[in-house]
Amino acid sequence: MPRSSSLFTAALLLLSACGGGGSGAVPPPVAPTPPAPPASAPAPGPTATALLFFGNSHTHAHELPALVGELFRQARPGQSVRVEVAPGYFFLDERLSDAASRRLLEAGGWSHVLLQAQKYSSSGTVQYSTEEAKTWIRMSKARGATPVLFPEWPRRGVAETARIYGLHEGIARAEAACLAPVPQAFDHVAAALPGLALHAADGNHSSPAGALLAAYVLYASASGQALGSGPALLASPVEPAVQAQLRQLAAQSLAAGPAARAYCPS
Repeated sequence: MPRSSSLFTAALLLLSACGGGGSGAVPPPVAPTPPAPPASAPAPGPTATALLFFGNSHTHAHELPALVGELFRQARPGQSVRVEVAPGYFFLDERLSDAASRRLLEAGGWSHVLLQAQKYSSSGTVQYSTEEAKTWIRMSKARGATPVLFPEWPRRGVAETARIYGLHEGIARAEAACLAPVPQAFDHVAAALPGLALHAADGNHSSPAGALLAAYVLYASASGQALGSGPALLASPVEPAVQAQLRQLAAQSLAAGPAARAYCPS
């Protein structure tokens, strides 16, 4: 084929490649498809409540920890509430060297650690160390739990509320912790319902009614919520009508007395 014919054929092929009778402009690039918007994050579920109790026979008697747990369940329906009671009837200084108790705390996941059994002098003449209680408070906060001090109720017929509460208030001032005014509630109810036994026969431990009263105060102190009204607690053998009286009187005592969460960690 002559060279001129070859050139003509090549020109036709070039025009064809450029789109024939078009403008010859390169078509614009196709815009990328925008990414789909991210799916909305699900609403967070309720935070679980996990209560760890350290105490002696005053904590263990009459299902007191179970009563506190039941009050949390009433107030937070649908939320997981777990209650654990450390084994043994130890004072807080003794419990510090108990391996099982330390393992429980160190396992973590607790929302609140309730601390009872600080030694105090029944005669008021002996001063016991509070450093161990402060250590438990620090260890609880280090694991993300709110520490709650549980001062014991006064013994029947003994005017020791100010001494017991003042001892625990000193601890809470030095090492921030919630402070449950249990002794004041016992005094208030004893004056309002003198025929109701708040103590066991020994005058030291609680009766079922006393344990329920302490549970009301511990719940309000730990949760920061008012008691309000509510159904009777199944874990308590106290008659529903008396339960309602105790709940109301506990709320009155809390409202009139020291601020239960005054020393709570922020």
